[in-house]
Amino acid sequence: MKQYKINVNGTFYEVTIEEVDASEIKSAAPAQAAAPAAPAAPASGEKVNAPMPGNILAVNVNVGDVVKAGQVGMILEAMKMENEIMIPCDGTVTAVGVTKGATVESGAFLFSIG
Repeated sequence: MKQYKINVNGTFYEVTIEEVDASEIKSAAPAQAAAPAAPAAPASGEKVNAPMPGNILAVNVNVGDVVKAGQVGMILEAMKMENEIMIPCDGTVTAVGVTKGATVESGAFLFSIG
């Protein structure tokens, strides 16, 4: 057995790895990691979630705004790149789940169009 110290997002873990023979390995389906819980989103309308983790640089929509498909709803900075989060359809903004400066995880609710 070998022990290692690993760093995951700033948290250190000590892990022990056991060497095994190829004949000892059993075929099994890979385990699915549990997804982090996202903030609750409204029940109706087209929901837009963060495609990746990052920081919200700009929020260009407010609840009640009439928007068109292709319009920039928010700007998300990830890995020093500014990513435009586009409005997916024509409609009215029914909810906004983040503010400028917020840090979001992948899949976090951003806004919805009704």
